[in-house]
Amino acid sequence: MRFSRARRRCRPAALAMAGLLALLPACSHSESARRLSAAGKTPPPPSTAPPPITDPANIYAADGPNVLSRAVEGQPYRLYVPESAGDGVDVIDPVKMKVIDRYTTGLDPQHVVPAWDLKTLYATNDLNDSLTAINPWTGKREGQNIPVADPYNMYFTLDGTEAIVVAEAQQRLDFRDPHTFDLKEQVPVDCAGVDHVDFSADGSYLIATCEFAGRLVKVDVHRHAVVGYLDMKGSSPQDIKLDPAGRIFYVADKNLGGVHEIDAATFTEVGFLKTGKDCHGLYVSRDAKDLYVTNRGSGTVTLVDFARRAVVATWTIPGGGSPDMGGVSPDGKVLWLSGRYNATVYAIDTGDGHLIGKVRVPNKPHGLAVWPQPGRFSLGHTGVMR
Repeated sequence: MRFSRARRRCRPAALAMAGLLALLPACSHSESARRLSAAGKTPPPPSTAPPPITDPANIYAADGPNVLSRAVEGQPYRLYVPESAGDGVDVIDPVKMKVIDRYTTGLDPQHVVPAWDLKTLYATNDLNDSLTAINPWTGKREGQNIPVADPYNMYFTLDGTEAIVVAEAQQRLDFRDPHTFDLKEQVPVDCAGVDHVDFSADGSYLIATCEFAGRLVKVDVHRHAVVGYLDMKGSSPQDIKLDPAGRIFYVADKNLGGVHEIDAATFTEVGFLKTGKDCHGLYVSRDAKDLYVTNRGSGTVTLVDFARRAVVATWTIPGGGSPDMGGVSPDGKVLWLSGRYNATVYAIDTGDGHLIGKVRVPNKPHGLAVWPQPGRFSLGHTGVMR
């Protein structure tokens, strides 16, 4: 959820402010394409078929501890933290546990999103209607902002041929070129607060959460068409994650304080697990055995055992906190999470759940990216890898 809906309603003033805040003017889509081409950044078009699943029992088999792709060779281990109530990204050295850089991107950056090919990160500047490219080898922003309407969040199809910009305020999923971000097709959804997405095991469809509508929407990825909706009474669905077997979608629920279990084959709810107040973010452990669930209002992280479909532990942040979004370290030993309402980034030991340390980041840190990540390709968000 963006930090202030009122700011979207006051869009003209916000955009004027964004123009003053931006370091560099936005360029046209064609200018962006020429820039990427000149820099040698545009890779050859990927296959129209997604890379094969290496283990049918575990769609995250390629995401094991330190199983890094050659594509990320030489990229330093960093955390990229967007200030969702500000206009920039903070860069944290996780070894030194300190902020080592900050740069302006655009008003209301919500997430830092790794590209499908693992070679670029993008800050989604929601109220600036733009993306800021970040070079993961230098840790610096690169080039001019790319104009994209209402980029609250962003994902990539399994085959890498399309980016999907989640235009939350516009209630759309915008299918775009994954390099130039030229618009291909807009898919309107009857889905107030469309926020987060995950894909089926084969990538043929996606399910998106609708925070303010209390429902989910299923979309055929190839046809760019809505397939159906699933209403969940009293809910406010947030993040969504498919289990390793590809059978159950877990959906975090802010209102009901837990995770829904959605059968992937039938698109029906088959269970609910209580976790904690203001349940929000979902992250898969490096061994793909557990799901880390952040409970923003309880200051806790809950572990759900995928095989047992049961809560097995709850970790409490000393003194309270607001664990929100983040990711797991490449070796799987640390869970990094933004503390959105505490101006903090938390480092949590995944062995026993104790708090390793904190790093201060102002202006409501939100969708931080831990980078690089193990995996063959990125589906977007803060680093959903397969």
